[in-house]
Amino acid sequence: MANQPDTATVLAARAGDPAAVDRLVAGYLPLVYTIVGRALEGHADVDDVVQETMIRVLRNLGELREPEAFRSWLVAITVRQVRDRFRSRQVAPDALLDPDLRDPGADFTDLAITRLELSGQRRETAEATRWLDEENRELLSLWWLEASGELTRDEIVDGTGLGRQHAAVRIQRMKGQLETARAVVRALHHTPVCPDLVVLLEPWDRRPNALWRKRIARHTRECRHCAPAWHDLVAAERLLAGLALIVPPSALTAGLTTAGGAKAVVGGGKVVLGKLAAKAGVSVAQKVLVTALAASVVGGAGAAVYVLQGQNDPASPAIPQALVVPSPAAVSTAPSIAPSSASPAPTRTKSKKPTPKPAVPAAAVSAKKGVGVWKFTGAKAALSDVGAGWYYDWAAQNDEIPGPADVEFVPMIWGKANVTSATLKQAKAEGDVLLGFNEPDMPGQADMSVEDALAAWPQLEATGMRMISPAVAFGGDTAGGWLDRFMKGAKDKGLRVDAIALHWYGSDFSAASVNQFLGYVDAVHERYGKPIWITEYGLMNFSGSPKYPTDPQKVTFIKGTTAGLEKRSFVERYAWFGLPAVGDSVNFGLYRDGTTPTEAGKAYRAAG
Repeated sequence: MANQPDTATVLAARAGDPAAVDRLVAGYLPLVYTIVGRALEGHADVDDVVQETMIRVLRNLGELREPEAFRSWLVAITVRQVRDRFRSRQVAPDALLDPDLRDPGADFTDLAITRLELSGQRRETAEATRWLDEENRELLSLWWLEASGELTRDEIVDGTGLGRQHAAVRIQRMKGQLETARAVVRALHHTPVCPDLVVLLEPWDRRPNALWRKRIARHTRECRHCAPAWHDLVAAERLLAGLALIVPPSALTAGLTTAGGAKAVVGGGKVVLGKLAAKAGVSVAQKVLVTALAASVVGGAGAAVYVLQGQNDPASPAIPQALVVPSPAAVSTAPSIAPSSASPAPTRTKSKKPTPKPAVPAAAVSAKKGVGVWKFTGAKAALSDVGAGWYYDWAAQNDEIPGPADVEFVPMIWGKANVTSATLKQAKAEGDVLLGFNEPDMPGQADMSVEDALAAWPQLEATGMRMISPAVAFGGDTAGGWLDRFMKGAKDKGLRVDAIALHWYGSDFSAASVNQFLGYVDAVHERYGKPIWITEYGLMNFSGSPKYPTDPQKVTFIKGTTAGLEKRSFVERYAWFGLPAVGDSVNFGLYRDGTTPTEAGKAYRAAG
């Protein structure tokens, strides 16, 4: 922190002092690059997000009312840009490159290991970040900087918009996933290699993801050869303390001076800045900031050549003109570009652009957003189209309703009759999270007494999976209710319940239903202090008329509730009831087939 510009520099930059703006960017670019690079894990979008962040800083610096809060403001802008990129990124994974063709500079973890000279458990921890879920990588990017002394907890709270308590809960969850990922990395690198692990990994495409993290972690817990991967893990905070920011590779100054006196500087990133200054609407002073940005950003996919005009005139500010040099992979097809100081600047001519066709908005993908699914034509395609991060089908396995590879299936032990060794084995093979009984407080559903549920719970817990409570139909916040008695009994017996599952259906179809639902979720969380899973929810009047809301009422409810659930850090998952809009579910379901959402489906598709 000591080397970062002070408030006086921020004030001067806000007033338009070119030198101050330059110092501000040079001082804070490593912070922005480190947050974005670690959050996106070296994705090709890193350069673009860093650029977009700095453009926003340029546009809004004059409106910053509290210069002393510049860093918190900058972190908040960076986090928003990362989240925007998560939402806009296509669901389909990037094509894998042959290892011999990959540019090592494009992998942020490789860069961190090299730059910080990491070894031992520090290196393992850096490699483990590849295995984190997107939302946890975002938080890790901030918490890592807190652990290394570059950010404060207050700045993380301000930057994420979370309350202090909620931030603490989410950081704790992220650290748990990081620890699991560290064990996975250890197992994969252990020599001699475990023969059983080799067999398990045969179908793996070598791309870190949540499904394989869970499978490998489960193997390490059960395998005597791999179990030591969990031993002697030094606390991550101790490993990260004192680590510096990852500074973008400095530009390679060619030192070439053309006949006109222009100096060519070659930078090490995929930077396209020909129109950056115009796009940001910046002043000449702010263009200096663009110059510093352009010369420093790294992504490994290409390089930018900057011709700095006016180098012979010390009174003239250096205004960059960016020329793009193609990456090695594009050399055979991209035209060569040679800057020439003797050539006049190109003239801009306006051309009539064809009217673009309206694009279909991409689904908002959220790790929290899920659906309850029963069998119908197009279930797999609809799961992908809606942008779900997870789903369940009230069963211990998904043989009847297989989902896309990147949508997590969560198994359930539905009722008392399902507590068998065979069913529990099926559930354990599906993942590391287990949903408890379905509406045990309702006749016609699991219909279990609290005593029966508590007696069966140790068998579920013996799977070693993360335990989600039975999902009560109502009264989760009621003292003496079914869930309250179950939680007290579990505590008395020393049973483990890691999160609370809820169902909720509202018969008030007005806009007030949004706060009615969110208020219930808040009340349950306040009562038990545990993460929340809403595994069924919607609007439905079971005993009156009309039984179902109108399409506009459903859309209003979905927009309001999903926005509220995404903001609540203690809400880990939520699932609309349900995905199919066929037969008797046509009035409340989301999809008529794999590609045809209802109005409610369109709203839920955009959520997250």
